[in-house]
Amino acid sequence: MRDSALSLKSKKFAVRIVRLFQYLTSEKREFILSKQLLRSGTSIGANIAEATRAVSRADFTAKLFVSAKECAETLYWLDLLYETNYLSQAEYSSITQDCRELERMLNTATKSLQNKH
Repeated sequence: MRDSALSLKSKKFAVRIVRLFQYLTSEKREFILSKQLLRSGTSIGANIAEATRAVSRADFTAKLFVSAKECAETLYWLDLLYETNYLSQAEYSSITQDCRELERMLNTATKSLQNKH
């Protein structure tokens, strides 16, 4: 799973989140919401990476569920940043699209794992 599409996509997304955090703090002088976004947005991939070292199928599934929850939280912070005018429509649409794609991939993976139980 380390080089899976999900792992690669989540890492690319984390890089985007880090860059967005840098932009928000340096250009927009926004520190509170952007820190929350940084935490949840990078946690998606971190939990997927942890899942690759899971000790059981239940542990693996749990890590993927945590990643899905972090995706939902990340979408919340992105919505808030957009609705408070820290993100433009184009910035918001682009990164939200990536996050929703990750969310769909995680939902597919977790449903597949649940069906195997």
